[in-house]
Order: sequence, then C-alpha cells, then structure tokens
Amino acid sequence: MADHQGVYVIKLVGDVRLTLCISFDAFIDRMFSDANFISVVFDLTAAEAIDSTTLGLMAKISLLAQERHGLVPTVVSNNPGIDRILQTMGFAEIFCIVKDGDTDVPEAEALCVDCADEGDVKARVLEAHRILVGLNAANRDAFKDLIATLEQDC
Repeated sequence: MADHQGVYVIKLVGDVRLTLCISFDAFIDRMFSDANFISVVFDLTAAEAIDSTTLGLMAKISLLAQERHGLVPTVVSNNPGIDRILQTMGFAEIFCIVKDGDTDVPEAEALCVDCADEGDVKARVLEAHRILVGLNAANRDAFKDLIATLEQDC
C-alpha cells in the first residue's frame, strides 16, 4: 500500500487469502483515521485470486468511504476471472470499476502480517462475510452456511 496526499493505493498481488485479514483490518482503521484521507484505489492487476474475506474487507472500505466521506472507491482490474467475481458479488454497486490503468506505486510498502489468535480471525472473517451478504441476495445464499457456522464458533 502507498498513499500520496491522502489518496491510498492498495495493490493486491498473487493469491490473496485470509492470512492478511488482521493486518488489513488494522490498516483500514489507520487509513480512515488519517486526517488527509481523500480517496482509495484498489489495484488488482497483479492479483491472481482473492478470497471472500478479502472481498468483504474491500466492501467494508467502500461502505465506510461512502458513509464517512461521500466517495466511491475505485477498483482497477484486468483479470476476467476477478472481474466476474466483482460483478457477481455486487461490487459494481459500491465501487467504480475500471479495466486498466497506470497504478504503479514506486514507493509502496508491504502490509505486514499480524499474528492473531483464532478468535480474532474468526470474528473478522464473520464481519467480512456479513458485509458481503448485505450486498445482494446471491451473496446471502452463498455465505449463509459459513456465517451460521462462524456464529456458532464465535
């Protein structure tokens, strides 16, 4: 991730999985507490796959950005498989999705992976999926069993 004068660029690379949920959630809090925050752009051009927890956290950022700042974040993607997932999840309703762009971030820093106990991870996974089910009926159907299982465990 990198930021320049309040514009945050989050570049997801490779196979993005649950292991980043604690770090990513902490980053969300830091980003929105930045007095200079203006906008956020997700660069998915180097992503091969994105799990549903990460998608839920992306949706959380969009909803918070709209609620707190009245802005719609941008997603840049050039992967047809990821584009299909974004459409299916209802992201076109909460993001400005563009197919290509120059989002090189020369001074980006990696988001460090925080260690957390299993309960914290489950709570964040549950929150991310609750956000996704709020986007559309297909998501409710797809994740209802997972949410029920997580709710029993939390």
